[in-house]
Amino acid sequence: MKIGIICATGKAGELILNEALARGHEVTAIVRNKSKLKTDKVKVIEKDAFSLTKADFIDLDVLVNAYGAPLDKDTESNHIKLGRLLINALAHTKTRLIVVGGAGSLFTDKLHQKRVVETLPEFVHPIANGQLKNLLDLESSSNLNWTFISPAMIFDYHGPKTGKYVIGKDELILNAKGESYVSYLDYAIALLDEIEHPKHLNQRFTVVAESK
Repeated sequence: MKIGIICATGKAGELILNEALARGHEVTAIVRNKSKLKTDKVKVIEKDAFSLTKADFIDLDVLVNAYGAPLDKDTESNHIKLGRLLINALAHTKTRLIVVGGAGSLFTDKLHQKRVVETLPEFVHPIANGQLKNLLDLESSSNLNWTFISPAMIFDYHGPKTGKYVIGKDELILNAKGESYVSYLDYAIALLDEIEHPKHLNQRFTVVAESK
C-alpha cells in the first residue's frame, strides 16, 4: 500500500514509518525538515502540515496523522485546525485517514457519561482537548473513510516490542494486570494491522499491551 505519514520524524511517526517499511509498504514521509529522516527508503514531501492540500494525498491509499503539537498557547487549536484541514482534503477521496489519537477522549464508564479528560487532572491539557475535538469532528464528518486510534493511558516510548496487544472501542480498558499501558512500538504494530486488515472503519478504537 501507499502510506503517507504526517510528522514522520516525530516519536510516533518515526516508529510507524519503520513498521510500515518493514512490512513492505511504499511510504511517503510528510515532514517540515527532511534532514531529520533516518532513512532514504521513503518518498518525501517537505512541507508544513498546515500547507498540505488534497493534491498532496491524491496517490495515497492511507494517510496517517501523527501530528503532535508543541505545548504552547496554540496547541489545542492547532490539533483542531489540522484535523479539519485533513477532513476537508480527504472527503470524497479513496484515501483512508488514520489518526494517532490520545487516551483522554476515552470514556471511563459503559454509559459513556464521562471521559478520561474530564476525570483525571493530568489529561486536562491542550493536547487532550484538541484530540477530543478532532475525534468529535471525525464522528460528525461524512464522505470520509477514517479511523482514530487511542493508546493506553501510559504510552511508553521506551517500552518493548512484543506484538501482543488487546483492543477495545470507546472505553478505557485494562490488561490482565490491571494496567492501561502500551508501548509506542506495539501501538505501531496495532496501527499497521488495522491498515492491512480494516476492522474499525469510521470508528475509534483503543489498544493496550497484553499481559500474561
